[in-house]
Amino acid sequence: MARVLIRNVSVLVVPESGEGRVDDAQDIQIEDDRITGIAPTTEQRRDGSGEVVDGTGLLAVPGLINSHTHSPMVMMRGAAEDLGIDDWFNRRIWPMEVNLTPERVRVGARLACAEMLLGGVTTFVDHYFHAEEIAAAAIESGIRADLAPTFFSSAGPQAIEAAIDTARQLSGLHPRITASLGPHATYTVSDDDLRRTAEVARAEGFRIHLHAAETDDQTQASLDKLGVTPVEVLERTGVLDAGALIAHGCGIRESDLPILEQYADRTAIASCPKVYLKLAMGPVTPIKALRTIGVPVGIGTDGAAVHNTLDVWEAIRLTALTQKQREHDAEWMPLSETLRLATRASATAAGQSTQLGALEPGRQADIALIDLSAPHNQPLHDPRAALVYSARDSDVHTVLVAGQVVVRNRELLTMDLPELLAEARSLAHTLVDLSKGGAVQHYAP
Repeated sequence: MARVLIRNVSVLVVPESGEGRVDDAQDIQIEDDRITGIAPTTEQRRDGSGEVVDGTGLLAVPGLINSHTHSPMVMMRGAAEDLGIDDWFNRRIWPMEVNLTPERVRVGARLACAEMLLGGVTTFVDHYFHAEEIAAAAIESGIRADLAPTFFSSAGPQAIEAAIDTARQLSGLHPRITASLGPHATYTVSDDDLRRTAEVARAEGFRIHLHAAETDDQTQASLDKLGVTPVEVLERTGVLDAGALIAHGCGIRESDLPILEQYADRTAIASCPKVYLKLAMGPVTPIKALRTIGVPVGIGTDGAAVHNTLDVWEAIRLTALTQKQREHDAEWMPLSETLRLATRASATAAGQSTQLGALEPGRQADIALIDLSAPHNQPLHDPRAALVYSARDSDVHTVLVAGQVVVRNRELLTMDLPELLAEARSLAHTLVDLSKGGAVQHYAP
């Protein structure tokens, strides 16, 4: 049995409800992949067996969860700027994705996994093509991942079945890899294909991860064309009944709330606020209304082709700020609620509500140790406030996933960082080349 002791560390405690706190001078005991105990530091606790990680001056938090992203899109970082959502898709992203190959996806996924681990992200929930290559990168890096192989109806029945088969293959591939079904969106996948997806999900125990009601304009377009909102599409096709992670949900209408409430035990929303600001998408995810009806909301970055980074700390901060602005209420989205979204609720969005999202005995030992000693965090009146409003990915000191140290003293241990950076630089130009013409899809919701 492998043992790790994180000694003399402060611990972030985020209860299921109420105020969070920080407990100082704690020892976290780990056996194999699980936390087995958390207790005040004593000399007697150190028995000399296993690895000891010195937590002095550090704050242990549950490993961050990126609730919705497209990890290989780091290869498009900075290549689609200052565009509205229509042109972003139609002039840049979907024409670039004509160039996707398994190798380019693998290289991008390796870079993304490195970036996330160094920033304290221990789990990411992904939605992209060539998901088997993303799985290989995740396994190599030591990160945890839920992977949804993406498909459009325009690709045809064979491509859809191939994506579903990929999810089947991934589901038993590795203890740190889980799989979801990945129809792209309600406006790019037909009702018949959504019904087929829901049938497979129910029969085989998959969740469904897709985009829906991304903007209010999308919702209005659905009403104009179909007479129903995207959420109503998800209900009538059985997607909500099967269980779904909905990316964005900024266009959720008040009339959708009673529908979502019926499925609150198996539905979650992933909110990625930087994207909504950058693409001028209009209203942000209605988190207060969703929380009122019991629908959990996780925090994500979306892909780096629009977010530019996979920095979940930035996404946490922007979630709090945009929600205060949305509700015109400075007292809404207080520190403890924001941290609960970043931990427990994001674990639910990842399908891991009982395994991740809290530092408690019995849960997976996915832990980030944060150094809040830098000038931008000092003086430290309230470490919770520092985590929400000041912390940066560069403050991450040590990271464990499933009890294994994967980042130590800000150094990635599982992959050769200079090598993977060089590989990404050498291939990036081939992915953003628009000379081939064409596109994988046309954005016209």
